[in-house]
Amino acid sequence: MPLTVTAINNAKPRDKQYKLTDEKGLYLLVTPAGGRLWRMKYRANGISDDGKAKRIEKHLSLGAYPDISLKQARDLRDAARQQRASGVDPVEKKRRDKNAAKLGAVNSFNAVALRYIEKNEREGLAPATVSKRRWFLELVQKALGSRPIAEIEPRTILEAVRPLEARGTLETARRTLEFIGQVFRFAVQNQLALFNPTADLRGALTAPKPEHLAAILEPQRVGQLLRAIEGYDGQPITQIALKLSPHVFVRPGELRRAEWREIDFDACVWRIDAAKMKGRQAHVVPLSRQSLELFAAARELTGDGNFVFPSIRTHTRPMSENTVNSALRRLGYTGKEMTAHGFRAMASTLLNESGKFQPDAIERALAHKDRDQIRAAYHRGLHWDERVAMAQWWSDHLDELRGREQAPAEAYLIRADAA
Repeated sequence: MPLTVTAINNAKPRDKQYKLTDEKGLYLLVTPAGGRLWRMKYRANGISDDGKAKRIEKHLSLGAYPDISLKQARDLRDAARQQRASGVDPVEKKRRDKNAAKLGAVNSFNAVALRYIEKNEREGLAPATVSKRRWFLELVQKALGSRPIAEIEPRTILEAVRPLEARGTLETARRTLEFIGQVFRFAVQNQLALFNPTADLRGALTAPKPEHLAAILEPQRVGQLLRAIEGYDGQPITQIALKLSPHVFVRPGELRRAEWREIDFDACVWRIDAAKMKGRQAHVVPLSRQSLELFAAARELTGDGNFVFPSIRTHTRPMSENTVNSALRRLGYTGKEMTAHGFRAMASTLLNESGKFQPDAIERALAHKDRDQIRAAYHRGLHWDERVAMAQWWSDHLDELRGREQAPAEAYLIRADAA
């Protein structure tokens, strides 16, 4: 007799488990603990203990009552019977699906991406770059995170980054797609995927228009900017960072993370660790007399700590990446006029226009990475003397543009072997 809901609800636990039988192999197993579990019994081909083929009895779990109602249990039973009719063993299929789900979780896009990012960290990639890649992962977490990486198709990837494009953040969309491609290359290298589907998406996104970071390049306006910086009335250490920026023209992140252990007042150089550099190569900055004076002024304020330019909240961290830009805004310069990064463009432009220095020496001073490693090592040594002279000339030129009397600089020339 078929089961009824009333019979199921009235079923009470006993000392031993027992069955309430429905139809076509379906039954309800009532446990001593009060559980009511749906099962389906069927027979399938198997192997006996002595290695002979025989029919064996199997039991397929369909869930628990009342989570699975009587009607739902019968539907699940009928679906399993259809599988049997087509030659599929429901118990084996369920086991394979479960294993595939576990494997998919281990090799999901999120899991593989995290392993790739961990590899980046072991290889010493800059913390800022690692943090950015974690952010890219967050952007596509909902769309791709739980999917087995080997099953992700180009269409799915495109659907994940299209919303970024639709919001007008074209560069973010492009770089997120680039990150997805890096994860897939890692997956292919580790035999977690057969191919990189992002290869078929080249040109699929709207290309962002290149934007040059704002910079003041005209000598007269440079002088005006330098005079404005002289009048900055904010935090003293921020003013020193502002004043030092045009003299050393390093990247803003390299300046704000400068540490006192890197500043050698005797050798007149600033040695920046490779881990802090965009090109992952150590960089040595020859310091002019003016730069040394500014570092000396900063030492009076922060010399007892680790960072030359610490955060105003805690000396255990460097100043915010927005500090110098915010100071420029306070001086009245908009983001379209001047940025902290713009001091590099300013130096590059005016040093090249001066005609006094070789382009390779200027490129070395800007820490632009040479793709040819042998040539890079050669040119570093070749241009050191020129870079020393250039550092002092540039600082004197800035003073001239600002309208300040120059002091003799011969006594401050840096030894050629200081690096």
